[in-house]
This record gives sequence, structure tokens and C-alpha cells, in this order.
Amino acid sequence: MYNYLLRRILYLIPVMLIVVTFVFFMVHLIPGDPAAVMAGIEATEEEIEQMRRLLGIDRPIYEQYGRYVLRLLKGDLGKSLFLDRPVVSVIVERLEPTIILTFFSLVVAVIIGIPAGIIAGILPNTWSDKTTMVIAMFGISMPPFWLGLNLIYIFSLKLKLFPPGNYVSLSANPIKCIHYMLLPSISLGFASAALVARILRSCMIEVLTQDYIRTARAKGLAERVVIYIHALRNAMVPTMTVIGISVAIHLGGAVVTETVFNLPGVGRLVVTSILRRDYPVIQGVVLFTAAIYVCVNLVVDLIYCIIDPRIRYD
Repeated sequence: MYNYLLRRILYLIPVMLIVVTFVFFMVHLIPGDPAAVMAGIEATEEEIEQMRRLLGIDRPIYEQYGRYVLRLLKGDLGKSLFLDRPVVSVIVERLEPTIILTFFSLVVAVIIGIPAGIIAGILPNTWSDKTTMVIAMFGISMPPFWLGLNLIYIFSLKLKLFPPGNYVSLSANPIKCIHYMLLPSISLGFASAALVARILRSCMIEVLTQDYIRTARAKGLAERVVIYIHALRNAMVPTMTVIGISVAIHLGGAVVTETVFNLPGVGRLVVTSILRRDYPVIQGVVLFTAAIYVCVNLVVDLIYCIIDPRIRYD
């Protein structure tokens, strides 16, 4: 296990180097000049050129890349061109809404998706299975922004049960924070719940046909023991992959959901930074997202060993 962890950590080096290189050059292909945007519409060519020198984007692209990599090795993601603050602090202050949104949307996905997948898996081709899969297909096909707008219309404008958007810090008022985050979490988590239900249903149907399930029933074990101890434990292995990917996607910034509900999270930070051509912030958020994906995949691999002790990493 420890050797596996060491190998995976060492694999991070070339993976992140590739991501750094790709992100750096792709960001510089974005149309527009950040110096011209910052200088203003009425700026002269001399003022724009002076702004380029001030920002350091007048140097050759390879020199900019070299300086960027050297800063990364020191743990410096650079400074925002518009906010004039370190990129790390800009990302950190936007993390709380995104983390809370990710947590609650994951709760929604697990509470809805796992029971629905189990019911559909143990009762295939019944009305319960067909109803669950129709709802799941609807959830997967439905854009989160459309669901979010409908939730706002029904529960905020008509019933006036929840606020239509905005955010209250968890430290300021925990109850109010949860109240504000319920609608965004349902909007974002429903699609993940539908995907979890479909994957778990397929896995349960496959697992319940295995010989060891037949043997467990022949030994006289209670059906709930067969389902929840033997079958579900094995069916959760591929399902955990889907849950892990959902967590990584949400932590990387649910752009549409944060925009619809006016949440000051990482997703909106990316949109704002792209519009401003704020290269350091864009690069920092993408690197942060890539690191999340790698770490989540590692954690999911370790959870496999807990769910199924037969899995070993040498």
C-alpha cells in the first residue's frame, strides 16, 4: 500500500508538468489583450505598451513560461492582474461557497441516488425500476441551470420558501447558510444522483447474478444481509468512481450553478477571470482543479480497498 502511494505521488510530477504546460499556452491563445483591457478604452498605444511591460507580458512567450514554472516551484501562483493580490489568496477566499455547495450536492446525490439504485437493481423490469430509470434519465438529460431556474421560480418567487440566490458565510450564520445553499445543492446534486442511481442499478443487477450471492441465499442468510452486506458492497466499487468524479467536478467549480444562484465560488471566479483576460488566476484555478482530480482519484482508489478487501495494490 505504501509503495503504491509513493508511486502515485511521484506520478503527480509529470502529470502536473503536462497540465502546467498545456494550461499556460492555451490561456495565451485566448483572444484579447489584458494590457489593453486594464489600460482602458481611451488608452494610447504607448500607455498600453507600458502596461504590458508592467505586467511582464511583453517578454517572449518562452521566457514567460520559464518564469512561470520557476515561480510554481517556489509555490507562487503569481498575482492577479486585476485584483493585484496573490492568486492563492484569491482562490482560497472563493473556496468556502464551492466546498459547501459540493458537500450538500454530494449529500443529495447519495441520499437520492443510492436508495434509488438499490431498489431498481433488486427489482429489475418492475414498475419501480422503470419509474426510477425514467426519473434518472430525466435528471441526467436536464441541464442544471434549467432545474435551478425552475426551483427559483417555484420555491422562491411563488412559494417564497427559499431565497433566489446569493450567499451567507457559514461562520456568520450556519442556519442561514444552509437555507441559502439548499436550492443550489438540489440543482447540482440531482444530476449526480441520477447518474449514481443508473450505475448502481447496473452493478446490482450484475452482482446479484454471481455465484457467491446464490451461495449466500442457499446458506439461509436473510435477504437484507445478502443485499446490503454481500451485493451492495461489491456494487459500490464502480459507483464510488462516479461519486469521486462528481466531487472533483463540483470542487473544480460548478460554473453554471454558481452563476444562476449568484454564489461567489470558484466557478464564477473562472468566468470573471476569462472575461478580464486575467491569465494568472485562470492558470491557478485550472491547476487547482487538476490537483483536485488527481487527489480524488487517489482517495477513491484507497476507498476501493476498504469496500472490497480483495483489492490489493502492490
